[in-house]
Amino acid sequence: MIDHLGITVSDFDASKAFYDKAMAPLGAALLYMVPEEYTGGAKVGGYGRDRPVFWLSTGKDRPRDHQHVAFTARSRAEVDAFHAAALAAGGKDNGGPGLRPHYHPNYYGAFVFDPDGNNVEAVCHDPE
Repeated sequence: MIDHLGITVSDFDASKAFYDKAMAPLGAALLYMVPEEYTGGAKVGGYGRDRPVFWLSTGKDRPRDHQHVAFTARSRAEVDAFHAAALAAGGKDNGGPGLRPHYHPNYYGAFVFDPDGNNVEAVCHDPE
């Protein structure tokens, strides 16, 4: 059910150096850096084996005590339904349902802030 998760770090380069070494025995590596034009200047990078599943981020708009978790959706309709239900439950929009091709061509996700300000996402990786 967990698709990926992210933590906020105070020093991206120091954390990257740590995780580069710590993840190597697990067969994982830094696979992707999100272009800073999509992050507001924050450094955001994802580790994994086949695809990024553990993300590090830093930046002035990313409080250290707020985290990110993404849940796997089985369809784009589930992503849409998640977003609507989360907003109806009091969540705050952080990016409506839609394609995010800067991650990969079929990345369809929606983001909300929960009552504590955590960034919660539903994502479908299927082409439709």
